[in-house]
Amino acid sequence: MFSSIPSRTIRKAPSLEPFGMLLLLGVLIALPAIVTIRLLEPGLVLPALSLLLFVQAAIAAVVALAIHVQKTSATLNLWDLAGAFTLMGCAAAILGEPDQAALFFEEQPAHRSNSRP
Repeated sequence: MFSSIPSRTIRKAPSLEPFGMLLLLGVLIALPAIVTIRLLEPGLVLPALSLLLFVQAAIAAVVALAIHVQKTSATLNLWDLAGAFTLMGCAAAILGEPDQAALFFEEQPAHRSNSRP
């Protein structure tokens, strides 16, 4: 049966924490990247950016350990930032070595054609 008394549900306002984490991620990536691009010669940009991103990942992981951030959280946290920095650092390291990247992309079509019957 339906009740004529209106139910009073309390709704929480959306959290701004994910927005803050994304803003922090953007600032921590954009500022060092701009400085790196402006100061270094083109051949050194990706290796330097890779190193910088790995250092940022390590710092984010150490801070997450120090403040006891939960690893299983529904919102963005420092562990997510550390993972994002690591992923971007790996991508910069791979793309920083064009010979290795060329070998990787040449192997993929050859591997696919060998696997088909």
